Amino acid sequence: MHERFTLAEGVATIDRAVSDAAGPVFLVGFSLGGYLAARWAAERPRDVTGLLLASCGTQPTRLVLGAWQFGAAAIHLLPDRGLALNNALVRAVIRDPLFADDVIAGGVALEVMQDALRELRGIRMESALSSIDLPVWFVNGTLDHIRLQERRFLAATKRGTLVRIPRATHMVSLAQPAAFTDLLVDAVRSSGPAIPR
Repeated sequence: MHERFTLAEGVATIDRAVSDAAGPVFLVGFSLGGYLAARWAAERPRDVTGLLLASCGTQPTRLVLGAWQFGAAAIHLLPDRGLALNNALVRAVIRDPLFADDVIAGGVALEVMQDALRELRGIRMESALSSIDLPVWFVNGTLDHIRLQERRFLAATKRGTLVRIPRATHMVSLAQPAAFTDLLVDAVRSSGPAIPR
């Protein structure tokens, strides 16, 4: 939570987790994690049966990242660096108060937002996706603002599937958890060894 973020260490963290797994892995990445998962799979696709990339459907170009960095800098000017705003957004997206409390209790790495946005300049999604010979599921909420190139990303894959979850925002797995979980289970089942129902 309190480390500086680098693209290299993000990818290395995934590599360590996959290497430590007891069996085949179905890799799931959400938002920043989706970009990292695609980068990792393009470089070292071993012991992975497939990928689910959620809420990462826009190429992080200099213009896009500049806008996001401007927003992040403005949020960091708030007295609490944006913690109250983050928590309010979580509560707005997650209707179940207990579930929202759990998400908030997990914390948010506010201090690394600028690091992460700067490091995303090293991601080339279409290039990464074109070199992945695995099932790749793209999952986006219909209300997500970060899905501008989802069809281009799909076209870049060898074995891709695009699914949009209705009424879900960027936080697709939190906004529509049942639909997201059903989709995840289907993706895992269709991509690798059978898992029990």
